[in-house]
Amino acid sequence: MTTSPAAKLANANTRVVIAMSGGVDSSVAAALLVEQGYDVLGLMLRLWSDESAKDSRNSHNKCCAPDAIIEARAIAGQLAIPFYVVDAQQIFREQVVQFFLDGYSAGTTPNPCLECNRYIRWTFLLNEALSLGAQYLATGHFARVQRKPASWQLLRGTDAAKDQSYVLSVLNQQQLAHAMFPVGAYTKAEVRELARGFGLPVHSRRDSQDLCFLPDGDYRPFLQEHAPATLRPGAIADSAGRQVGMHAGLPLFTIGQRKGLRLAGPEAQYVVAMDAVNNTLRVGPRGALASTRLRAERVNWVSGVVPAEAFAAEVQIRAHGRPAPARIIPEGSDGVTVEFEAAVQSATPGQAAVFYAGAEILGGGVIAS
Repeated sequence: MTTSPAAKLANANTRVVIAMSGGVDSSVAAALLVEQGYDVLGLMLRLWSDESAKDSRNSHNKCCAPDAIIEARAIAGQLAIPFYVVDAQQIFREQVVQFFLDGYSAGTTPNPCLECNRYIRWTFLLNEALSLGAQYLATGHFARVQRKPASWQLLRGTDAAKDQSYVLSVLNQQQLAHAMFPVGAYTKAEVRELARGFGLPVHSRRDSQDLCFLPDGDYRPFLQEHAPATLRPGAIADSAGRQVGMHAGLPLFTIGQRKGLRLAGPEAQYVVAMDAVNNTLRVGPRGALASTRLRAERVNWVSGVVPAEAFAAEVQIRAHGRPAPARIIPEGSDGVTVEFEAAVQSATPGQAAVFYAGAEILGGGVIAS
């Protein structure tokens, strides 16, 4: 990407805060903004970590571990931009970690990345950026934002394999007006090549896949430490309500899971529901995982306008799932019923159902049932 001298001069009056993590995506995003002439300032959030972890080496939040801070600070120095670390430990613990624990307590499979984007990146960090005189907050997400005559559109990233629009479905118009996604129009391979071109030492750094606040990527010991009441033994019941086994705790399972059930029989059994009220794990044959309807709550409409009537869209029910054609029926300001044209597998309460029109994200909500 080449920016003309005139554009660079114009951009110099626009301050952009880039959320840095020490990873390749945010580092390249920062480098692109500097190359385009913006007044760039790097911020990194210090997030809550599990200091009770037995292995002190694993007690750091992966997003802000000491080595990540050192790498982000070094990248900022290389790009000659200011760099600051902002304390967000308390709000992260309250809004993200507690949400995670509460979700499992309620018998769902929560998605804390949604809450992190809702409350941490695009509320807490955005407000921090605006307080520093920035007009924009930029992140390394693979997504795009586009200005329309009367609104802002949120679009999928160009790289379908790395698209992160699913977890950004919580954004609203006010947030999108201040959002920049500098790497959203590139593929991951192109981002790594840009990193090499900029001389960034993180060009080959591996992507992190685990939840940042889990010491070793395993949520089970974390629940045992912070929410032991969620791991209560209970019954496993089949589709007829007959007890066919025992489980060691509902949070150890998720919808569609087969491994770990230890059930003998002529037909493989899968987790089809988790009854938190009765602490019962319900199982059934693979066919029982198929559903043609779901209900979602806490729905966010990216446009800010609740549709007046039902409409057709594609619905994605997991972060890297395939969108499925469906009819969306709005129910009040923050609820919908989704009717799929063909059955989908393993719709999981606690995960998001995100509505797309082609590459555009229309909104999304949390699957309730």
